[in-house]
Formats: sequence, structure tokens, C-alpha cells
Amino acid sequence: MIVGYSSSSEDETENSSKDDGSPPQKRAKPDSETREEPLDGVSDKRKAIMTPRLPLPESVKEMFKESEEQWIDNSKDHGGRLRSFQHQRGNWATYVYLPYDPVEGFVELLDKIIEAAGSHSISLTSCEEFHVSISKTVVLRHHWIQPFIQSIRTSLTQFRRFFCLADTLRVYCNAEKTRTFLGMEISTGKPQLLELIKIVDQTMNEFNLSTFYKDPSFHVSLAWCVGDQTERLKRECLSELQGLVDRHEDGPFHIPLNCKEVRCKSGNKVFLFPLQ
Repeated sequence: MIVGYSSSSEDETENSSKDDGSPPQKRAKPDSETREEPLDGVSDKRKAIMTPRLPLPESVKEMFKESEEQWIDNSKDHGGRLRSFQHQRGNWATYVYLPYDPVEGFVELLDKIIEAAGSHSISLTSCEEFHVSISKTVVLRHHWIQPFIQSIRTSLTQFRRFFCLADTLRVYCNAEKTRTFLGMEISTGKPQLLELIKIVDQTMNEFNLSTFYKDPSFHVSLAWCVGDQTERLKRECLSELQGLVDRHEDGPFHIPLNCKEVRCKSGNKVFLFPLQ
């Protein structure tokens, strides 16, 4: 005999101790299933869900206000300089360089150079720190920083220390024409610098970032001014400024760089890569 079973509790019959031949009675549905909706069509439970939420306290709103506001870059906050790219949260301006620690007499000479340019109504501002760039300034997302740094560190493992010398003033302008730089060009150590560029460019390619210039002029930036003042500096005072370098009291002034480590600055963090 085949017996049919039903999985639905609604189809189950209720047992009776009295066998009176009457047909079995179906079990009544629970109240929760047979309760009728109110006349207005909205149950008490739904009404509770639809009850308006209390407004968020102002103190809580203030906690997240900063993340919702758009960053406004004011050039007056940093000497008139303009960003090369729009500031965005989570984006870190990053570049690779060789540091230069000024030797005795450097600051005095730079002060004379700035003063001489000022006599031609060209207002130069001393750079805050001095270095030789071996990459363009690129933008890294925060989660890229560690793999980017590790890539450079691994690539530089076998690179040996070397020596550079800078002695000739040159004028440079950034790609956006928003700032002009007075720098001292490297005359000794170019082959090693070009090898460094190849290594750093490999990492840049890994992350689909801009590589360095094809025909670079390696230099230490000394001072800067707002706007494109390239032709004016060359025409009015570059030779005079070079004369200050050549006629330094202890002989022609050179910038010596003992290149024993490469650095990478990403946002406010600086990573060091000692050379062999």
C-alpha cells in the first residue's frame, strides 16, 4: 500500500479519541496567520516599521563632515605654488630622489644669488630641501605604497654608491608653467644616474605611472619663483648669478653629492634605500 504524506501542517488532521464516524477536522491556523489586516490596510507591525526615524544629532553629523567636504587648494597657503594635480583623499604625491645635505658656504652663496636676482625684480624663494630627482612626481593610491616601495627596494639591492658633482646654473620650468626653478646642473656622475633612472622606470611601468624624461638634465634645484620666468631669468641675470658661483671666495663653488642612499617621499612619509 502506498501511503501519502504531506509536509504541510495545514493538511494534517487532528487525532480524536472519540470514534463517532464524523469526518476529521482540520487544525485551525494560528492566530498570527488568521489575523485580518486592519481596515486601513496597514498592520501594526508595518506601522512600527514605517515610523519616522529620529533625526541624527548634529554632533554625529560633524564627525563625518570633513570627509564630505571638497578640498579647496589655496595657493596663498604655500607661497603661491599651485598643485600639478588636484588633491584627493587617498592619493599620495610620490617621487624618488637623491638627497643633498648642504656643505659649508652653500647657504651663504644661495642668499647672494637670491639677493642678486631680487635686484632685477625677480623674487626667488629658497627651496625647503635639496635633492636630485630621479623620477617624476606621480600619484599613488594608499594601498599601492607598500608594493611600490618593495619593488624599488628589491631593484636597488645590488646598486653601488657613487659620486656626483654639480657646478653650472640652469633655469627650469615645470610642465604646467606654474613655477620656474634655478638649479645647478650635474656634470659628473651622469652614467650612474641614468642607470638609476632605468631601475626606477621599471617600477613606474609596473604601476602604469609616468616614467622619467627621455633626455634628462640632472640638477639640484636651489630656488624657485611663481610662473614661467625662464626667458627673463636667462636674459637678465643668469650670467651674473653664474659669476657669483665661479668667483666664490674659495674658488668656483661646486655641489658635491656623495650618493650613498636613494629616498622616496610619498605624502609625508620618507623611505630610505641604502646603496652598496
